[in-house]
Amino acid sequence: MKHFILPFITLALVASGLRAADHVVYEPAGEAKGKHIVLLAGDEEYRSEEAMPMLGKLLSQRHGFKCTVLFSLGADGTIDPTAGASLSHPEALASADAIVMLLRFRHWDDATSKKFEAAVHRGIPIIGLRTSTHAFNGYPQDSPFAAWNFGNNGGWGRKFLGETWVSHWGKHKVEATKGIIEAANASHPILRGVSDIFANSDVYEAAPPPDALILVRGQILQGMTADTPPASYKKATAAKVEQDVNSPMMSVAWTRVVKNDAGTDNKIFCTTMGAATDLAIEGTRRLVVNGIFWGLGIEVPEKADVTPVGDYQPTMYGFKGNKTGVKPDDHALAK
Repeated sequence: MKHFILPFITLALVASGLRAADHVVYEPAGEAKGKHIVLLAGDEEYRSEEAMPMLGKLLSQRHGFKCTVLFSLGADGTIDPTAGASLSHPEALASADAIVMLLRFRHWDDATSKKFEAAVHRGIPIIGLRTSTHAFNGYPQDSPFAAWNFGNNGGWGRKFLGETWVSHWGKHKVEATKGIIEAANASHPILRGVSDIFANSDVYEAAPPPDALILVRGQILQGMTADTPPASYKKATAAKVEQDVNSPMMSVAWTRVVKNDAGTDNKIFCTTMGAATDLAIEGTRRLVVNGIFWGLGIEVPEKADVTPVGDYQPTMYGFKGNKTGVKPDDHALAK
């Protein structure tokens, strides 16, 4: 009898969904909005594996969205930001109403890449954070997705988000960013209720295309805290034009609408801010949440509730120092 009971219990646990998952789903609390947001974590530096679960919990519990977070995983099933070929449970993309992504230099297999491409071709909104301007790299030249590589005329990032990786315009890990709202576009819904935008990541060099609507520019600060004064020195752009680093200030948040290869339109909100530590700031977090509402075509709240669900103490960014041994299931609300 004992030999029978143990397998029966094991099967029951698997059938009930208690087995560790390779992704995490947050069901909507309160009034459900009937929208499914898929958040993609996959970068080696800015702790997307911490930021995306925080946003998923917030959007589901505060605003009634179903949220699924997908990760890059190692062979042992734990989250591994360096696993550039991995995206767990890409099947979730088939029902996505919006994609929120913080990716860097990913190179998924064809099956996964096709699922991502199919979601984009449906014309769903895309919210791209920080290194998503250079989300993909490493596809072989004969791959059907080689055009996504960031070195291929800016790749996917330039085509969709409007920019690719250019340079650290501010001094990396030395000079933080103060967000300055573009006065001409201050009434845009994404800026509703937004103030005190700050990021302890630096300003990227960025020149969005003419069809982009600039919402926020990045003032480079002399230090890493919001109370430090603006920096003042000259630097040459990628086009070899020397200018003061804060005159004009680089764009750090913008919108655009892009027609994809299937002929449908994708609403785009891109910000070169978005490290997990940046999203510890209320104003910066609200900017991103508002961008999701705007992308989905839902009225942006006058002042969206962007209070994190539970404790949010993100790890400082860097190519080393990420938390190890963490499984997607460890981000579940029950835990």
